[in-house]
Amino acid sequence: MQTEIDKDQDGVSPLHMEKGLIFDIRRYSVHDGPGIRTTVFFKGCPLNCVWCHNPESILPQPQKIRRCRTLNGKQRILEEEIGRWVGSRDILPEVLKDRLFYEESKGGVTFSGGEPLGQPGFLTELLVRCREEGLHTAIDTSGYALEDTFSKVTQHTDVLLFDLKTADKRKHEEYTGVDNALIIRNLMNLPADGPEVYIRIPVIPGVNNTTRDMVLLREIVSRVKTRLIRVDLLPFHRLGRQKYEALGMVSPAGFGPETSPKVLEQMMQVFAEAGFPVKKGG
Repeated sequence: MQTEIDKDQDGVSPLHMEKGLIFDIRRYSVHDGPGIRTTVFFKGCPLNCVWCHNPESILPQPQKIRRCRTLNGKQRILEEEIGRWVGSRDILPEVLKDRLFYEESKGGVTFSGGEPLGQPGFLTELLVRCREEGLHTAIDTSGYALEDTFSKVTQHTDVLLFDLKTADKRKHEEYTGVDNALIIRNLMNLPADGPEVYIRIPVIPGVNNTTRDMVLLREIVSRVKTRLIRVDLLPFHRLGRQKYEALGMVSPAGFGPETSPKVLEQMMQVFAEAGFPVKKGG
């Protein structure tokens, strides 16, 4: 767990003593921000989205998962642990391995999850250390964090990949476990000279896959003051559903068909006709 230590004026430990819980580090990513990136996945999320395809990211503690492995030509079910406590000194050498790829592709390091802002001290330390190394950084966030925490941490990053699910407060609470008031306030409070923002919207059948849903989300996006780079629409898929059973978790009820290319194109058009740069996300 995180330790109580002396901090400098920015709330960052100069002694590399913050600890954080992660569950993966993925290199050569091209869907988590500009260029080629290394993505560090934080474990723990305050939301519980029923369409989540990374259920191992939800609980804020290490947990066991049962995996099928082939050993000596025979398939066996083995139990493995997901989640490990690390310090910034464990992370930096890993992300620095691909500095050349970042420089050539204008990429960098992305902190994703789960919810990175759920571990603000550890995240801030990593962001500051990356900046000292000249690395471009991004935070992939649901936006659900205390306003003071959100403001203090995000000033240290170059890019925010900011998720929006639905403008409907009731539906947001029904399908994610929390309402969207805090999320929208944090997005609106980003200053004009703040980080660049990519808005990411998962298009979920039965939740937000109508023109009206997208128009309401577009109205929220139109009020953003910081530098909006693009809106990415992400088609819903069922990948990762089998993980719930392997983790001993209850799988949420499934939705209808995966998002069709035709519906996705219609949703993209809502933003395009208003002049927003929009793209199909990975």
